[in-house]
Amino acid sequence: MNLKSGNIEGFEQFSQFESLKEFNHHMEMWLLDHKKDFTKGELVGLKRLVRFSAKIPGVCNAKIGTILKAINQQSKENILSRSTFKRMILKGKQIGIFTVYETERKNGSQSSNLYVFNRFPISEPPKQESMNPPKETTNLLKTEKDQKIKKRKEDPIHLDHTYVSNRVPKPFVEFIKCFFSDAKLIEEYWRMSHIIAYGYELDHETDLIVDLAIQSFKQLIRKLKLTKAVKNPIAYYCGILKEKFFQYYEDMLNEMHEIKQIQYKPVSYEFNGERIEWDWLNQ
Repeated sequence: MNLKSGNIEGFEQFSQFESLKEFNHHMEMWLLDHKKDFTKGELVGLKRLVRFSAKIPGVCNAKIGTILKAINQQSKENILSRSTFKRMILKGKQIGIFTVYETERKNGSQSSNLYVFNRFPISEPPKQESMNPPKETTNLLKTEKDQKIKKRKEDPIHLDHTYVSNRVPKPFVEFIKCFFSDAKLIEEYWRMSHIIAYGYELDHETDLIVDLAIQSFKQLIRKLKLTKAVKNPIAYYCGILKEKFFQYYEDMLNEMHEIKQIQYKPVSYEFNGERIEWDWLNQ
């Protein structure tokens, strides 16, 4: 699809995000899963493209030359080449981080591309397939047999909690399995917990993540037992866990602030009629 080039405001309808904060959050989740797929130079290019997509969250219409100029002016030692930037674009498209649209000028010549960042897929419910009327067949038995074979092929393999990846802490698995025994579901709850912790730069605090995650899961189960209003349990769980991490982070900052506010007074005394103050803390 070719679009007419113009000011970035003209592409506002392409944005998939309600705010810059939401866009940044989805980018954190993309990088958490796919940072390893990019080289150091490609990551520099990707992060700069993200910064150029801040005015309209998730949408960029800047020329490659403009983006490279901004990168290379900031770091003259490690120059980012055009070919490296294009490799990053190709990888990002293949992974699904963003979609690229070609734009053209009024005279039909090609202009700069439009980069539209996509939302990170967070446990969205499966789309219902439209019910197509069955085609007429002269062999009903053959059709039923084919349908059974197709169903067997499409049925997912169910794995219980004993197949959960070793990356998921055992205390977390032991608790969650009491309510959900599916290995993939347990791994998904842990993955989302880790993503939220990453947003607060606490992703290495495994014990803390497990503790807050179990607390949040208990609240989720209570909600599920008391009401049927929860349409997406994982999304509801993430909302609870975000609040707990926010509270923990805020308490930590307040504690650090209180430590800095500790006041002390230098010792003051007179010597030979002269007032002397002794800063005992810095001696």
